Amino acid sequence: MKSPPRLQVLIDEGLIDGVTRQLKSGKEADVYVVRVGDDTLAAKVYKEAQKRGFRQAVDYTENRKVRNSRQARAMAKGTRYGREQQEAAWQSAEVDALYRLAAAGVRVPRPINFHEGVLLMELVVNAAGDAAPRLNDLQFSPADAQRHHDALVREVVRMLAAGVVHGDLSEFNILLAADGPVIIDLPQAVDAAGNNHAPRMLMRDVDNLRRFFGQFAPALLATRYGPEIWSLYAGGLLQPDTPLTGRYQPQAGAVDLGAVLREIEDARREETERLQRLM
Repeated sequence: MKSPPRLQVLIDEGLIDGVTRQLKSGKEADVYVVRVGDDTLAAKVYKEAQKRGFRQAVDYTENRKVRNSRQARAMAKGTRYGREQQEAAWQSAEVDALYRLAAAGVRVPRPINFHEGVLLMELVVNAAGDAAPRLNDLQFSPADAQRHHDALVREVVRMLAAGVVHGDLSEFNILLAADGPVIIDLPQAVDAAGNNHAPRMLMRDVDNLRRFFGQFAPALLATRYGPEIWSLYAGGLLQPDTPLTGRYQPQAGAVDLGAVLREIEDARREETERLQRLM
């Protein structure tokens, strides 16, 4: 196939040898299968801000570090330079998260290089060696649903123990590789300790897993891993191998964090829907 301009730059510079095919077109990036010597990799080409459908919500970018005060001022004012720096920070957030999580043993694609808005990384494949499918394209037996759910909850714990919350985890950004689920799409990942919205995002991520796999294993619908995980983390008790029960009972007199956050999320959703109706 004809190489997209931004991948042609990588070919010209000798970073990749060629483009095999387009794998995915998404709201924030297009993904291609590329060749590097004898290896087959994935190349994620980020779309320019004005061409993307995913809004960089302030919830995600809260407390993200920038290199200097000039950057911070420009980003706050929304100047052209500031928008460029905000876009660069958005892209590098995924790169940083991938390296951080891969080092912590989280099942994410192995990052290889990042150059001119293109992220080169491991191509996740199935048992046949083909690009792995997303969970939303698959059906599961109750036993397999339970097994994959348990594995992914453990990955969420491993991520949180490394100080990261995915922030947009669902069946649409998890691939099923030959050896199990792999988590992808991390530009909106947030720092668990530095973002006030991290608890709500963590619980939403876990609820998305519960809801999806609960279609195939209904017993999962009664679990409450999200509040349990965050309670352990907030208490300094969470480790990658911390045993979980799927149950959560707040201490007497304590606030039910999960219930409060769900009420906040419901209120925000209702307000958003109300404002959309007025447009």
